[in-house]
Amino acid sequence: MGLWQHAFALLPTVLLAAQAALAGVPETADAARFPVYHKLGPDLAASGQPTAEGLAELKALGFRTVVNLRTEAEGAAAERAVVQGQGLVYVNVPITHEGFALADVEAVQKVIEDKAAGPVLLHCASSNRVGAVWAVVQAQQGRSLEEALAAGREAGLQSPVMVDAVRRVVAGLVAKAPPAAKP
Repeated sequence: MGLWQHAFALLPTVLLAAQAALAGVPETADAARFPVYHKLGPDLAASGQPTAEGLAELKALGFRTVVNLRTEAEGAAAERAVVQGQGLVYVNVPITHEGFALADVEAVQKVIEDKAAGPVLLHCASSNRVGAVWAVVQAQQGRSLEEALAAGREAGLQSPVMVDAVRRVVAGLVAKAPPAAKP
């Protein structure tokens, strides 16, 4: 096959990737490859642990950055190689319910608010920790605790221990908030 034939053979793949990048994150994704997938914003999607096939197609789906909330013991290092091998940015913010803190949320926010990073896939094993992070983000944006928890549940928050961790972190936000101005 000649050079031009190779170029034309690759054209559909290049166009698909360009279209995906311009369109932001996909509205939906194959649940077998991206469990508990949710589009949280134009350039942000959440998921449970993508399969090997799902990880291999991240670039073709238009993602530029992957934020993994799993710990090293859960396989974060192996994922790093797959993601970076596609030329994507990989960020690991390991979260556990015991150690979940505002600093974790701020590290994730730094990435998801960076326009150059998007589209971003934010994931953990089941999307439970993703939902916890998303709930705290929502609380920081002025939603009530119950509204923030509801948004977190939509993004995958499910375990009582992570709900308690969210409550703890949000309570810390409230304690740090400056007092309201008196009229």
